[in-house]
Amino acid sequence: MSRKPNPEGKGQVPVLAALAESRAAVAAAPPKHIERVSTELFTSLFVLESDFNFKPVPGRSYWLYRKRERFWLSLIPPDEWGEGVYGRFIGECRLQPDMTWTLELAEEVAEDAAFMQFLADKREAFERRLEDAETVDDVLPVHESQMPFYQRAFAFALSHSLGASMEQTGIRGLSYNEARGLLAHEPAPE
Repeated sequence: MSRKPNPEGKGQVPVLAALAESRAAVAAAPPKHIERVSTELFTSLFVLESDFNFKPVPGRSYWLYRKRERFWLSLIPPDEWGEGVYGRFIGECRLQPDMTWTLELAEEVAEDAAFMQFLADKREAFERRLEDAETVDDVLPVHESQMPFYQRAFAFALSHSLGASMEQTGIRGLSYNEARGLLAHEPAPE
């Protein structure tokens, strides 16, 4: 029995491509306040923790499903197959040019009190993680070794993009509470 040295089939070329995308994401990263960084980081990690084995493309829609306790990201929209095949449709995801993810919940899911409580509990745990970290930078997913290749590569790109945004806003290296304190001293948006 021969042992496959690279079980995911990812060689040097995909790794270099992922690094190039990370650099492009940094270039596309606008300055962001801590509340936006927090929201985008939470949403992006939520999507990246789902199962998928394809390379997402910025600007394209993907579909998040839940079957039992697992989340799956798919190329196939919910109107093309039933719930029995892939599970409950959760919402539409989109990878942004700066490597952050958006998630628009399906109307039925947004009205589901149990699911919304699940999401609120997950967000609260994430907020505690931010508050407990010495700096917000410590929570960025620089290298998530437990993630599969594409999730790990996009988490790395997300980390660099949000880090660049935080640098531009002047909150890099600050704790979550210090960064939130800066918002209190800024003029209200018009």
